[in-house]
Parts: sequence; structure tokens; C-alpha cells
Amino acid sequence: MTSIDLSGSGPPETVLPPVPEEWASGLAAALALPEAEQRDAMSALAARYPRFLDAWAHLGQMGRDVMESYGAFRVGYHRGLDALRQSGWRGSGYVRWEHPTNRGFLMALAGLQACANEIGETDEDERCAMFLRQLDPSWPPTDYQ
Repeated sequence: MTSIDLSGSGPPETVLPPVPEEWASGLAAALALPEAEQRDAMSALAARYPRFLDAWAHLGQMGRDVMESYGAFRVGYHRGLDALRQSGWRGSGYVRWEHPTNRGFLMALAGLQACANEIGETDEDERCAMFLRQLDPSWPPTDYQ
């Protein structure tokens, strides 16, 4: 016999903690630079704060080619899995876009999916797409770039 949880609580939800203000202000400063200077500033930010998921996600978006983007998104994705586990995530449950602190991870995962699609890595493209929908059933959000 299978038991069904009728409590309405659903799967657990994980919300990553806020990043230090220094990291957030570094991101804002990098994004405020002229476009030609943003990539180098973002690269320096990711090097200085390698656990900063938003820096990896933005660095992936600024990649000079698909493989450079793929590498940055993959690092952001794996660093994000580490951060989720440290925040109590046990491999299932929601990680929703509505929480700004989750966005760096979700952007990295979505970027990884897009790059996988572009290079013909169909299995990874499909896995990432399914994972995004499992983490946030309303994916993609309307305010995702």
C-alpha cells in the first residue's frame, strides 16, 4: 500500500542564504561598467569569490563562445549543488526563482541547458530542462532574461 501525504505541505523548499554585501556590491559594480569591461570584471569577481553563484552565472552569459559559457555555467551549477546541500537540500524539493538568492544557481543551470542544446549534448539538455522544472514547476519565470 502506498501512503499519500494529504497535508498540503508538498516537497521541501530550499532557499539559499544571502551573500555577503561585498559580493553583491562587486556584482553591481561589474554590471555597471561599460559592456566591453564587464566580462573581465566578472571573471575577477568569480576568481575572488569562487562560491558566488551569481558571478559564475553572469560570467557564463558573457562568454566569448559557447564553450567558455558552458564552462562557467558548469562551475556555477556544481558550486550551486554544493551550496544547496550545505543549506539542507537532500536531492529533491523546490529551489524556486521567486527567491533572489536561488537565482544564481538557476541561471547557471538554465545556461548549462542552453549550451548543451547548442553543442548537441541532447541528454544533458533534457536532464537540465527536467531538473529546472522539478526545482521550480513554474519554470521559466517571466522575468528571466
